[in-house]
Amino acid sequence: MHSDDRANAAAVLSVRDLVVEIPTRAGTLRPTDGVSYDIRAGEILGVVGESGAGKSMTGNAVIGLLDPPARIAGGEIRLNGERIDNIPRDRLRRLRGDRIGMIFQDPLTSLNPLLTIGEQLTETILEHLPVSQSEALERAVAALEEVGIPAARARINSYPHEFSGGMRQRVVIALALCAEPDLVIADEPTTALDVSVQAQIIALLKRLCRERGVAVMLVTHDMGVIAEAADRVAVMYAGRLVELGPVREVLTRARHPYTAGLMASTPLASLGHARLKQIPGAMPRLNALPAGCPFHPRCERAGERCRENPPPTLAACEGRAACWFPLTPETEESAA
Repeated sequence: MHSDDRANAAAVLSVRDLVVEIPTRAGTLRPTDGVSYDIRAGEILGVVGESGAGKSMTGNAVIGLLDPPARIAGGEIRLNGERIDNIPRDRLRRLRGDRIGMIFQDPLTSLNPLLTIGEQLTETILEHLPVSQSEALERAVAALEEVGIPAARARINSYPHEFSGGMRQRVVIALALCAEPDLVIADEPTTALDVSVQAQIIALLKRLCRERGVAVMLVTHDMGVIAEAADRVAVMYAGRLVELGPVREVLTRARHPYTAGLMASTPLASLGHARLKQIPGAMPRLNALPAGCPFHPRCERAGERCRENPPPTLAACEGRAACWFPLTPETEESAA
């Protein structure tokens, strides 16, 4: 799908003002607080941030896999226009297989070690598509071939432990796509893999996304993965969305100081420099968020307004960063 067509297409996934709460003895925590974004058919949205930023929690809320007592406390989640955050649990479970596929960091969490790859694929296909046993088997073989498993017809009778880590992740991608979903949530799908295998898996995800027109939410802490795979990027900090925009614009002309800090701390942006830069301090705990902007204790641009007032929401900003003092092209030139 051409990028212009994707931009004009209706959203497959639409998240509006999503709030996830976890009640504790010390008070109520909000690991996801007022998050809004869309993902269109054939588009990969990269969701990035440090550990604890709320990336995975947002993805789990979308697919209904929040561990109690965590719960959705506000906002809406819509899949192809249908609200899904308030539907019964059994219907959501069915929806997860039919229209939402999942790819997790460790393939072994998605694969049953006691069943062959073929048994797991055909079981999923039979559960969600109106096909016969023989047709399901042929679809399973085709799915393995599509994700690049060599000698797929022979390997379909292998068990998960008989595959390498990279090949297991390919199997998991086949499993996520075999029911022909509209949306795929990929949570750190390349983190446990060697760099060369990571590149292969990223290329595979991009190709399948384009060819099938699937909307993909790619959760990662790796800006390099975002640069290679995503069409747009959503940057999260302390449960909030701080910047959202086209990946090339965000990575080359970051507007939020946190995004700029992430970029400066990666080899991707530090070529030619002797040392990588780092963001001072650490992300605050959810039960000890500072007043005002949560990032202000680590931000070189923070002023009195940042210390006293929560930052504006993205919807209220003219730009694409939830910041009182966003970076501008003039800022970049003066820093150069």
